[in-house]
Amino acid sequence: MAETSFLVQQNTIPFDAPIELSFTTAVDDEIPTVDYSMLFSVDPNQRSKALDFLGHVCQDYGFFYLVNHGVPDRVFENVFDGISEFFDPTEVEDRRQYEKKNPTDRIRWGLRSSPGENREYLKVVAHPQYHCPPKPAGFSEAMEDYFKRMREVVNGMGKAVSKTLGFEENYIEKAFNLNSGFDVSAMNLYPPNFKSKGSVGVPDHTDPGFFVSLIQDFNGGLQILSHNGKLINVNMPPKAIFINLGDHLEILTNGKYKSHVHRVIVDNNKVKRISVATLHGPSLETLVAPAPEFVNEFHPPAYQGITYKQSLEANGGDEIDVQSSLQQLRCLP
Repeated sequence: MAETSFLVQQNTIPFDAPIELSFTTAVDDEIPTVDYSMLFSVDPNQRSKALDFLGHVCQDYGFFYLVNHGVPDRVFENVFDGISEFFDPTEVEDRRQYEKKNPTDRIRWGLRSSPGENREYLKVVAHPQYHCPPKPAGFSEAMEDYFKRMREVVNGMGKAVSKTLGFEENYIEKAFNLNSGFDVSAMNLYPPNFKSKGSVGVPDHTDPGFFVSLIQDFNGGLQILSHNGKLINVNMPPKAIFINLGDHLEILTNGKYKSHVHRVIVDNNKVKRISVATLHGPSLETLVAPAPEFVNEFHPPAYQGITYKQSLEANGGDEIDVQSSLQQLRCLP
């Protein structure tokens, strides 16, 4: 671990303030693109530049497109084919077997059609133990292949983010116990597979964990709030992975790297849209609090420390709900 302590640079937008996005118009501002392969280049100059850029993006944006990540195109194609088949509109009643049963569910299905949320979803715990419905044929295998490959990306990002913070590459892995990290994936289907009752697919929120990875078959609907208060449309390059830093990286770094509010709007969808959002978290038993390296007399701890499991349940939700509790964990000034 490096000996240098890193201080928090304050953002211009107070992220602890209530954010009203309902009447905000999104813009098509540029979102940074990070080349994953360059983070591990054998050329030390290329690697250094790539890590410097990643550090800049994490601190000044908090979200980015990840390209050259090593996940083959066919893996994405198999995932979208399998999810599309799972969400067959004629098989809704069969999917009801996965509706909420108890707080320890590891597979959960839901159908929402209301002014505040419009989507059909399947949530599964993907790590440290993998869970998935066995049907349709090939679906579980396709998802397992994708999640295994994403775990390689998660471990690589843990090393790269550690280096951007000035530490040894195992810093994040140790802080979060990433090898036993609790990952939950939400496979979402947005209208017009069923009748929407509002313009909101998923309301404004941040996500817990280290970071969230998202892939989708079509652009349209996902919007994210930037540091400077702009709501930005997420228009992903083909085969890219969208990365959004999570609440617990914000807590660990005492606000140096921030989690960002985002939402999904469905009112302009012309075709059904599938997305896979996977929350890559610490292990359930890991206590996450501002690390000493990010705390001093000028920057006292800005968040309370609790275990990841406690944070997921702080709002009365279950582990598989992966609800944010960032607002509750903020320390009063």
